[in-house]
Amino acid sequence: MTHVTARGVKIPALGFGTWDVHGESAYRSVRAALDVGYRHIDTAQGYANEEQVGRAIADSGVDRDDVFLVTKVSRENAAPDDVRTSTAESLRRLGVDRVDLLLIHWPSDRGPLEATVEALDRERKAGHTGLIGVSNYTSAMLRRALEVAPVATNQVEHHVLLGQDLLIDILAANDLPLTAYSPLARGRVFNHPVLSEIAEAHGRSVPQVALRWILQRPGRIVIPRSENPDHIAANFDVFDFALTDDDMRQIDALPKDQRIVRPPFEPEWD
Repeated sequence: MTHVTARGVKIPALGFGTWDVHGESAYRSVRAALDVGYRHIDTAQGYANEEQVGRAIADSGVDRDDVFLVTKVSRENAAPDDVRTSTAESLRRLGVDRVDLLLIHWPSDRGPLEATVEALDRERKAGHTGLIGVSNYTSAMLRRALEVAPVATNQVEHHVLLGQDLLIDILAANDLPLTAYSPLARGRVFNHPVLSEIAEAHGRSVPQVALRWILQRPGRIVIPRSENPDHIAANFDVFDFALTDDDMRQIDALPKDQRIVRPPFEPEWD
């Protein structure tokens, strides 16, 4: 495992995502991830699986202090009072007294951005989270957030088919990491000819190459998800090989304009 640092805190660079994983499948998937060696687990109020995630961590035998646990406040709960009450509910569902990182999941019209970020920071000061951050924030939004509180990351869609250079530059200037969700482009990378050729040369799978490309870039965190134990293990098995400079150049040269996650409330991306 490699780590990145944000606000003086070491974070495992490879985490396990739990979007669209529900019920006992969420429990089993998180248990499988922890058994393999993941020590960074990502959930959200909107995933409706916090209870199962928390139970899986508690039952795993892994010391709670060894798990970097992330949850997200839903955009519907972005008003300051709702940040406070919904965070308390998340902690109750997770069965913990604090998380390691608390994010706002999407930009919201429930209040000024600054008020939402300040409310997150009050949760940090109260000891309910170690770090705070944002998710799906544009570059302008990220700059505003950084002006009012010690934001630690911006979690956004990022993969070999979608670049985030502007956000990465802003975060790097503040010595902060970007967190990449949907790092396998929700399956669109699986049959890509360039990735397939590189994977074959290394005796690896295309998903492993796609994950490795992100991890070899400085200041990146990646959180793949799966409900398949074999895939969960394979996604973790990316630390004993490296892409060559030529591999990286070939992947860098791919068009980076395929945005897949497009909810009706998404911001206007720059």
